[in-house]
Amino acid sequence: MNEITGAESTEESVPETVHHYSPNDPPWNSIVAFLFWIFSVLMITIVPVLFLLPYLGPEGFRKPDSKAFENSLYSDPTAVLVALGGTFGAHVITLIAAWFVVTRLNKYSFREMLGWKWGGFKIWHGVLIFAAVYGVAIGLNQLIGSQDNDMLKILRSSRGAVIAVAIIATLSAPLVEEIVYRGILYSAFQRTFNVPIAVSAVTLIFALVHVAQYYPDYGTILAILLLSLILTMIRAKTDNLLPCILFHFVFNGFQSVLLILQPYLPDAVDPAKAQSFFFR
Repeated sequence: MNEITGAESTEESVPETVHHYSPNDPPWNSIVAFLFWIFSVLMITIVPVLFLLPYLGPEGFRKPDSKAFENSLYSDPTAVLVALGGTFGAHVITLIAAWFVVTRLNKYSFREMLGWKWGGFKIWHGVLIFAAVYGVAIGLNQLIGSQDNDMLKILRSSRGAVIAVAIIATLSAPLVEEIVYRGILYSAFQRTFNVPIAVSAVTLIFALVHVAQYYPDYGTILAILLLSLILTMIRAKTDNLLPCILFHFVFNGFQSVLLILQPYLPDAVDPAKAQSFFFR
């Protein structure tokens, strides 16, 4: 009787195995990741409109799909600034939702699940990659030429819009977009499928989301596709998201500085003529 009791006691004292999640083995699956990506796209599409509707009043409800109405929005500096405020609001909402997905209501560490280490990534790696990517991007722009697009219309609307775009592109876009694409999407996809498929899928999805913003400027679209590939490969190589965020931040920050200084440069005519292919 004592032997049986002792055996039962030993069994009960064996601790339950705890699964140790990591950036390449996250506590969310590909379905959750894909649904979260859809949520993030809806936020960046809908929230700026919700910000605009009170400002536009009844006019905003009568012809929201009219091309003339769209053009009139770009000619209204205040409307553009309100919409940009909505973009920042969408980033904040997306970041909060990402925290819930990644941590499962604070059950896991946000930074540990995404990969908050350098993973062997060095500053000189970033400098060389930045120089190469930026050189190719400028070459594409010179070879294919620049076409008018929604981003240029925003930048031409007012000096305030230029500053607002620079702030959003530098401060919130790198963090939020990297968490969505190279963080949540890539982490789940590489586990469900494999690294090559995950790199290809995330690269294309990220670039496609930006097409509407820059179409028909094919040079800029190709540059964004290249940048998306580089960022996703950095994530795959380092197994961490932090280098991607830093590279994204530096790239957009450099663009922002050029854009803000453009009117004061000797050859400046239109600040929107700067190399302005932001990730936003």
